[in-house]
Amino acid sequence: MTSPPSHLWLNALLQALQFVQSTWLGALYALGITDDSHGAPAWPWAQRIAGENLVIDVALARQFAWMLAAIAFAIVCLLLALCWRRAWRWLTAAAIGALVLSPWPSPTLWLTAAVPTSFHSSPTGFTVDSIARGSRIYSAQCAACHGADGRGEGPLAATLRRWPPTMASALLSRRADGELFWHVLYGMRDDQGVTMPGFVGRLSDREVWAALDYMRVLSASAGMAAGGSWPVPIALPSVAVKCAGRPDRPLDAWRGHQRVRVVAVDAAHPPPFEDPRFLTLLIRRDDGQATGPATASVRKVATVAAPGNVTPLFGTRADCVADARDAWPVFAQIAGASAAGLAGTEWLADRDGWLRALAPAGRRGWADGGLMCTTSTSLQDGDTASARDPLTATLREMDNDPVRFVKGGFVH
Repeated sequence: MTSPPSHLWLNALLQALQFVQSTWLGALYALGITDDSHGAPAWPWAQRIAGENLVIDVALARQFAWMLAAIAFAIVCLLLALCWRRAWRWLTAAAIGALVLSPWPSPTLWLTAAVPTSFHSSPTGFTVDSIARGSRIYSAQCAACHGADGRGEGPLAATLRRWPPTMASALLSRRADGELFWHVLYGMRDDQGVTMPGFVGRLSDREVWAALDYMRVLSASAGMAAGGSWPVPIALPSVAVKCAGRPDRPLDAWRGHQRVRVVAVDAAHPPPFEDPRFLTLLIRRDDGQATGPATASVRKVATVAAPGNVTPLFGTRADCVADARDAWPVFAQIAGASAAGLAGTEWLADRDGWLRALAPAGRRGWADGGLMCTTSTSLQDGDTASARDPLTATLREMDNDPVRFVKGGFVH
């Protein structure tokens, strides 16, 4: 019998640490021991447990887990010693022995600096509208230093004492959302002075969160330009969905239940046929963005499934459309493509709402692969059905290798 992969216990450990710290913060706030900051409970200490460090160093994570196990064992022994007087000596000795034999990694390795908003989460919901708003804020306030492409080479970057970091890496994901929010508002500094100015008084809280939403999309775009893949998993942006003959629903309604395929359609790339393995969501260029005589036909093809789109062999063409004019440019940036060349591109999102695979326009669909952010890409032995159907193989890889959660980072 083989032991489970290390990421399983590591993922459980990191989620437990996040839950304990968040619950502890909620209890302190309920008791009036800590105040609020920017509308949520404020973390009262200068440090927190650094899940992002544990995920990088698995050996450190093992030592930390053994340390916690030894502390828990010692506490149980001491509690039993209070109730079982006859064995108190043995129980006390066992507690001391566990603490002595346990590895005690240096606190500097598993603790990191914290700010009052370290455990805050974005209220925007990572929507298409929020990303589009963040794009405008970023262009006006951030691009001069960080660059329009997010690579840290803006026109003012050379005037700074330290060059801004590139977003074409996992750096953005290695920081907790609330800490990024804090640093944008209040800036950053080191022993020699300010390394990034703050925007408090210039941007509202919601504008900062929107800018951070856009930076995640920009990170995906920069990663595509630099290496042809996303540096970290990116969530499927939320949007209102209109389906012919059915009530409008938010895209989040499918999260946790159904995979989603997103397809960019136009007159030359009609909607694909429905597939029971996932919801097919169509995106199209808004009338104000598209030009030329093809615009009217795009609206007709992408909005409803006309009777001519139903065949006895394939069934009905997909008819669920993203009801947001900014969906096209947002998904174009995620794909690292121009808006003009996006039609025909497809994305796959897993049941948890993470975009996992991309089939760019002009390629042979899923026959060329396209799975992003994975740790295992080989098919199972004897999986001949998947070998014959590249899309099935991609879906199975997504299901078998899910995104692992880390507050401030991901295993991938």
